[in-house]
Amino acid sequence: MKKNLRILVINPGSTSTAIALFEDDKLLDKETIRHSSEELSKHKKIFDQHELREKVIVNFLKKKNIDINSLDAVVGRGGVLKPVKSGAYRINKLILEDLKERPRIEHASNLGAIIAYDLAKKVGIPSFIVDSVAVDELEPIARISGMSEIERESLCHVLSMKAAARRMAQELGKSYKELDLIVVHLGGGISVSAHRKGRMIDVNNASAEGPFTPERTGGLPCVELVKLCYSNKYTLREMLTKLIGKGGLVDYLGTNNLLEVEERIAKGDKKAELLYQAMAYQVAKEIAAMAAVLKGKVNAIVITGNGARNKGALGNAFVNWIKERVNFIAPVTLYSGTDEMKALALGAVRVLKGEEKALEYK
Repeated sequence: MKKNLRILVINPGSTSTAIALFEDDKLLDKETIRHSSEELSKHKKIFDQHELREKVIVNFLKKKNIDINSLDAVVGRGGVLKPVKSGAYRINKLILEDLKERPRIEHASNLGAIIAYDLAKKVGIPSFIVDSVAVDELEPIARISGMSEIERESLCHVLSMKAAARRMAQELGKSYKELDLIVVHLGGGISVSAHRKGRMIDVNNASAEGPFTPERTGGLPCVELVKLCYSNKYTLREMLTKLIGKGGLVDYLGTNNLLEVEERIAKGDKKAELLYQAMAYQVAKEIAAMAAVLKGKVNAIVITGNGARNKGALGNAFVNWIKERVNFIAPVTLYSGTDEMKALALGAVRVLKGEEKALEYK
């Protein structure tokens, strides 16, 4: 086996396709292709975007003069499968069938495995998904919702949070399996998770629970929500869109762009300031809840994601609002952006170098 492995990484997002080429852990090239709403609206289902997304990846390879035969593996972001363990899975037909024919949720990440498999098959190399959004390590007690017909489930930013947890462990000179951590992903969705000795034992479902976000409502007063559902004002599809996509800051302020919100605050918009602080307030409350899950034994709080940054009209004010409420729990570390692409590549590298065994999706 070659000493250095060339890995193509594909990460489809709701309005973009991120592509990167790695040689082991070294990034050689990357690009994020944005897709207009007009372009995406031509496709009724997420799966219908398959050809569009694959074409931009093929064009990226041509533009960068990357010979597909030089690759050792292709990795796609894992989609919304049945609950799975953390780790790298070799993409098999059952993964493809579940994502194409019976996805738990229509989500752009479902295309990652499908496209990775197609490209890898052309040149006879393996394809993988790593730390799918469906990774579920919840303990039995965390699954209880309060209604026997509804079970809490783990659907969150696993890839980003696991990568941040491993990075924190490395900086502390410890193994991830030695630590108790609270890890937060700030993005279009927000996930707040409790990690105990290498397992994510509790987390808010980023589409249905926890803090409101730039475009999601998070958890809502349930009685009032039920009344609204039966008000005959909205269809089922319209209600789901109000919860995911048109909720949170979009509903209150008409935008999910945090830089725009910060600019409005800098110009004296008091409503925008109150809502931005309220979002930080709710994130802090969820962090404190996860501290209770870990019985107060927390080595560190890690905040990551594209919302965790020091740029913008307010600098890092949003993160500071969170910190001032949770500093008493544990030290807070900020990892601006995400290591998702690198985490995907390294998942494949560990398998190909024999450091880990690829898991089988059943």
